[in-house]
Amino acid sequence: MNKKILVVDDALGIRILLGQILEELEGQDVELLLAANGEKGLEVALAEHPDLIFLDVNMPGIDGYEVCQRIKAVNNGVYIILLTGHLADSKRGAEVGADEHVIKPFRPDHILERAAAVLGLNF
Repeated sequence: MNKKILVVDDALGIRILLGQILEELEGQDVELLLAANGEKGLEVALAEHPDLIFLDVNMPGIDGYEVCQRIKAVNNGVYIILLTGHLADSKRGAEVGADEHVIKPFRPDHILERAAAVLGLNF
């Protein structure tokens, strides 16, 4: 059974970095999906039903909080990790249903560890 990870971030560099980190899991039937903004992230999440979402908080248009809240309203089983530059964002993230948050800059090994743990994979 394939697992799906969605990365939603408006910063191309972060999307590329997360893609490179998470590609290590692709050999374990993990499909990686990318979205460049909240609108596209919401669209992909609702269509593809990912198991795990790495979601940037600060994006133009629909921000990560709203995306999180909308996704959790229709699919509470998806695990959402907010990516934020501020520890203070974690309280609001919890209010909209985020499962956890990671402060930027993040350690690549931490991202890989969290993804593998959430999906029940080895790396």
